[in-house]
Amino acid sequence: MAEAVDCVVIGAGVVGLACAARLAEAGRDVLVLEQHELIGSETSSRNSEVIHAGIYYPTGSEKARLCVEGKAKLYDYCERYAVPHARCGKIIVAVTEEQTQVLAGYRLQAERNGAGELSWLDQKALNALEPNVRGVSALLSPTTGIIDSHSYMLSLQGRLEAHGGMIAFGTRVLGLDERGGRPRVVLDGDTLDCQVLVNSAGLAAPGLAAQVDDSAPAAYFARGHYFTYSGKPPFSRLVYPVAEAGGLGVHVTVDLAGQVKFGPDVQWCDSINYEFDAGRLPAFAEAIARYFPALERDRLQPGYVGVRPKISAPGEPAADFRLDGVEAHGIAGLVNLLGIESPGLTSSLAIAERVYDLVNHEAA
Repeated sequence: MAEAVDCVVIGAGVVGLACAARLAEAGRDVLVLEQHELIGSETSSRNSEVIHAGIYYPTGSEKARLCVEGKAKLYDYCERYAVPHARCGKIIVAVTEEQTQVLAGYRLQAERNGAGELSWLDQKALNALEPNVRGVSALLSPTTGIIDSHSYMLSLQGRLEAHGGMIAFGTRVLGLDERGGRPRVVLDGDTLDCQVLVNSAGLAAPGLAAQVDDSAPAAYFARGHYFTYSGKPPFSRLVYPVAEAGGLGVHVTVDLAGQVKFGPDVQWCDSINYEFDAGRLPAFAEAIARYFPALERDRLQPGYVGVRPKISAPGEPAADFRLDGVEAHGIAGLVNLLGIESPGLTSSLAIAERVYDLVNHEAA
């Protein structure tokens, strides 16, 4: 016989933990199913740890709305719960006059999205802020920041457990089903009938969703390498080039300890693979040298690899976040979170609030 549970969240990444904590605080009896032995061991621990402003995303898209809303919630959360973070700001650099026109588009997009005002920097002003960055012009985003994502996830886990929720580690979900119009989780030797089920499985979420929803998108994977830069940091804030297809380009991130890292690149792949390819270094060095000509290649050290959980194929326009409730698949209480790549970390608290609203709307 199946065991009946109130609320299940699949995946203890940053978004799953945020959703679980929000539902537990609302009085739900929450169980998080995590296939690994620790929280945030996939996408949530293999990213840039950036609090994004909400500049690039199409106006009116879920990414734009949830990023801007989530940014405000996240800064407030970090202050309230003493999560290490810094509102360090970001510079977006144009290395040619043609790219200056792209920056003008970013500035207009940011204004439309409510992402905060971006300041124009000419070459002199750019050099005053970041002497090691070369560019003909730039934009300064003062609301972009960085966060200790692991501390943030530990805080969310603490909130979940303080309100009676728990995480079942080492628990792999084999499938989704439904019974009587309600979601069901299939485990190894067990089945859970749920009142609420949040599929926040990240890279595996589309595959699980497809078992109960014919309209679920296919999963695509894009690897991203990060190289660290040893020695004294040459930058004091984040530095981004003009965005490229599939990502935001090989950019500079400075973490809370002052460690500089470059990445990610975009390498489409057929399966999830975290093996570092040191052969990417020449392409990295070429991309970085466009805006950081003083780059010393021997200071670049292999860092780590992340895999973006995409739901758009190579060459297609980037897909929006999908938060699919009962209207999408007909199963009351089920929410599929699909294509939650960047800015998922920034948007996590806003996504959690949206999931809470979806579940409550059904109950009403």
